[in-house]
Amino acid sequence: MHEMSIAEGVVQLLEEQSLAQNYTRVKHVWLEIGPLAAVESEALRFCFDAVTRNTLAEGARLDIIDLPGEAWCLGCATTVPITQRYDSCVNCGSYQLQVTRGDELRIKELEVE
Repeated sequence: MHEMSIAEGVVQLLEEQSLAQNYTRVKHVWLEIGPLAAVESEALRFCFDAVTRNTLAEGARLDIIDLPGEAWCLGCATTVPITQRYDSCVNCGSYQLQVTRGDELRIKELEVE
């Protein structure tokens, strides 16, 4: 399950930034995750709770903001919504889509002390 390594990476980033920005505790973390990032939100929540034990983020609340997926259709030259890779264009049926949004996985905001 790669959600464990993602959660570990988030905690590592929080610890690095605590030194740079001089905070000692993380109370709340907001993550933005697109549907194309291949991340199972509930698994990530479970892993986050596990890897934050005995760290500056122990007990921190994790909120996940679901972002929409979008792609540029080369066939009809429009932006279309997508929910997974290899979707077809909802307008023309083309599979020539270039993902423009939805593969993000980033920390949007932190509440720290």
